[in-house]
Amino acid sequence: MKKILLFIPVLSLMNFSVVNFDKQPYFLFTGKGDKTNYDNLLAEAKKADIVLFGELHDNPICHWLQRELTEDLYAEKKNNLVLGAEMFEADDQIALNEYLAGKTSEKTMKDEVKLWNNFSTDYKPLLDIAKANKLKFVAANIPRRYANMVYSRGEKALDSIDVEAKKWIAPYPIKYDSTLKCYKDIWENAGGHGGQNLPKSQAYKDATMAHFILKNWSKGKVFIHYNGAYHSNNHQGIEWYLKQQNPGLKIMVISSAEQKDNSKLEEKAIDSGDFIICTPSTLTKTYK
Repeated sequence: MKKILLFIPVLSLMNFSVVNFDKQPYFLFTGKGDKTNYDNLLAEAKKADIVLFGELHDNPICHWLQRELTEDLYAEKKNNLVLGAEMFEADDQIALNEYLAGKTSEKTMKDEVKLWNNFSTDYKPLLDIAKANKLKFVAANIPRRYANMVYSRGEKALDSIDVEAKKWIAPYPIKYDSTLKCYKDIWENAGGHGGQNLPKSQAYKDATMAHFILKNWSKGKVFIHYNGAYHSNNHQGIEWYLKQQNPGLKIMVISSAEQKDNSKLEEKAIDSGDFIICTPSTLTKTYK
């Protein structure tokens, strides 16, 4: 009888350990929802012309994997690697270049460049890789004030800006397809308020990022671009604009999803990218 009583708590401990062992901070899936691994992701990234790394902005796993992938791509591609990001606006390129070249201090760069509030923890490590290895880092996004002009007054408002400022925006008027899911969802979620100006302001961001990616990419290079997942999900957004200009590009999309149970990809995330990073919704955020 004593043996049986001793066995029960041991069995309980074994079950407890198995439950905890199964909890993982992230799983990687293919676009079809099959589990895969980082080695497969890296192998495909090495073969791509452009990697669109779609992050969840406050997700620490996304930012960690961005850094790991960038360092591993650099080990293979060396100076044939180009970095770029949504988080830096095109009119800050000169100030960014001066910092990367060691001409200005970090303090000066922080004073001059419009930085996101999670810059120090999430994006500075990527800049550090570029700075240490003398890589180009492209400030790819449209200046926010011009995207806001499109939202509030329509794209014709851009006619009023300075000629020099137009260099920081994709050539316009841009091609725009309101039936694409990425823009249709924005319009529907807003209840149609403001007509197409809201989704079109998003399209101007996507088109501008695509414009500066192509301007700084050439055959034989890999361009890794960091952006919110919604800018490249379902092979739309930035990728759609890239393909309008160069249909032959090999583009790899990494998407990101959060789920209560991240061990199996939910249907809504299927085909959102070539690879999908899935993390638990309880994961600690990098900022609030």
